Amino acid sequence: MIKKPFVNNQIRTSQVRVVDENGQQLGVMPLKEALQLAQERNLDLIQVTEKVEPPVCKLGDYGKYQYLQEKKEKATHKHKGGELKGIRLTFNISQHDLETRVRQAEKFLKKGNRIRVELPLRGRQRALGDFAKEKMNKFLEILQSTVSVKIERELKREPRGLTMIISKR
Repeated sequence: MIKKPFVNNQIRTSQVRVVDENGQQLGVMPLKEALQLAQERNLDLIQVTEKVEPPVCKLGDYGKYQYLQEKKEKATHKHKGGELKGIRLTFNISQHDLETRVRQAEKFLKKGNRIRVELPLRGRQRALGDFAKEKMNKFLEILQSTVSVKIERELKREPRGLTMIISKR
């Protein structure tokens, strides 16, 4: 949440540096004179920063200023790819289904996301870890034939199965 700036009579200082609505410096002047100037132009006097001496104030429409500040704030919080997407393979996955998962992985990688490939193992499947590793390697092989990938985390055996994290080079 952004801190609301002081406007018009909320400003508590004797001198202010004034910038008009077009960005032109009007110089340092007494607060009363700046308020009078803003009133003549039917605008508000908005304190942009108090970190300098004297504080910088801008002439402009307060509602419009607040809207632009909120818009800037939202733009900084937008998420631009790079998130971790998951692709789950199964122990008895068919060749066609494997290729479908590869196409989905390609889409994620092209958008700039990272992929977590997981192959959960249940019951007796845990004893056949080598077969599961072959499935993961086959997936990786097909994926590497279409997109250049970087393996961020090698194939790892976890209590519930196998996982690896892949990103685009």
